Amino acid sequence: MTTKLDQLTSWLKERKITEVECLISDLTGIARGKISPTNKFLDEKGMRLPESVLLQTVTGDYVEDDIYYDLLDPADIDMFCRPDEKAVFLVPWAIEPTAMVIHDTFDKQGNPIELSPRNLLKKVLKLYADKGWKPIVAPEMEFYLTKRCDDPDFPLQAPLGRSGRPETGRQSFSIDAANEFDPLFEDMYDWCEMQDLDLDTLIHEEGPAQMEINFRHGDALDLADQILVFKRTMREAALKHNVAATFMAKPITDEPGSAMHLHQSVVDIKTGMNIFSNDDGSMSELFLHHIGGLQKYIPEVLPLFAPNVNSFRRFLPDTSAPVNVEWGEENRTVGLRVPDAGPQNRRVENRLAGADANPYLAIAASLLCGYIGMVEGVNPSAPVKGRGYERRNLRLPLTLEAALERMESCRDIEKYLSSKFVQAYVAVKRAEHENFKRVISSWEREFLLLSV
Repeated sequence: MTTKLDQLTSWLKERKITEVECLISDLTGIARGKISPTNKFLDEKGMRLPESVLLQTVTGDYVEDDIYYDLLDPADIDMFCRPDEKAVFLVPWAIEPTAMVIHDTFDKQGNPIELSPRNLLKKVLKLYADKGWKPIVAPEMEFYLTKRCDDPDFPLQAPLGRSGRPETGRQSFSIDAANEFDPLFEDMYDWCEMQDLDLDTLIHEEGPAQMEINFRHGDALDLADQILVFKRTMREAALKHNVAATFMAKPITDEPGSAMHLHQSVVDIKTGMNIFSNDDGSMSELFLHHIGGLQKYIPEVLPLFAPNVNSFRRFLPDTSAPVNVEWGEENRTVGLRVPDAGPQNRRVENRLAGADANPYLAIAASLLCGYIGMVEGVNPSAPVKGRGYERRNLRLPLTLEAALERMESCRDIEKYLSSKFVQAYVAVKRAEHENFKRVISSWEREFLLLSV
């Protein structure tokens, strides 16, 4: 009988893989793990990592000791990481034949680790499966190409394209502006094809050298894996061509931010039919309750969509970014857009998540909010007709601090995410924010140095 490990072994040997990058996603979305010779990887059938990896901040620091030891074993023990044979990808930019394998994390007794972002998404997907439902998602990833810069105090600049000139003005949907970076995107598409990533279209967005890659709709866990791999791939392709790719939510002053738009629908597992539509093609009650859940609970879990101080700089009116959780049909001025589509393709586009969000957590949170709406029968507000930026009833928390306080105090969400996960995530983000507050900004030096 052929096992899943046998299939993985054959895959690695057929491609003459000599090294395996064994990785997991931490809470911030950073890929962490070990690089192992293939033979050792196959012999050990996984890896061990300290539990503390899941309490690291984006700077590599850890949360305060009292919280650290409240959440983790005082002996700083290992967790057990097992490879998912469905999450195996080539590493096309590596010198030696290399594969990356995404792992799941377990404790010594074989229980899934609560703090793992991938495990959290699996937990949400099980809620749907228990109801006989399967979510379908289609992410859109925005990002900027910039000149490489080794000074973090220096503002980012648009890179030079094939013409030798940086972009000027707004180049939304410009084919020629995207073609300025043809050699880079040829490599990116080739590499993504080698990795079996389900990319769809490439679009030039509003900002200078700001691009968007759309993914084809599919399984939520698979696409979260693909986003993790795509972000690494895009950065590597950019570096090969002597530019940088950034997924910061707001990398450049006075330019649009970068989002991770999430199109989501739900199908009945038995019939394959979209439960967001009635037999006559109209919007179903479940669809409206799904939107109601998104409206009610997104503000309670906003840090999962906007995880950094920089994330909140994106939420500005008239910048194609949401400032509320209003909804409307074919309306890009609200946080929840319902695209014009046939009954089987009816979906809602959650426009709240930033490109800097952890894809596992953002997708899990978006699906969870909709799920709670469906099981609790939450009714949505009336849809917005026309401009939605001035609507103030469904505003978002304005700062990361306020959003963390709101998430920490929401018992409805804690019931699904677990108190341990909420405590850990909030602690990591607060530790990052304390680190941020220690840094004196260029604005302070420019306007306060010789004036106050």
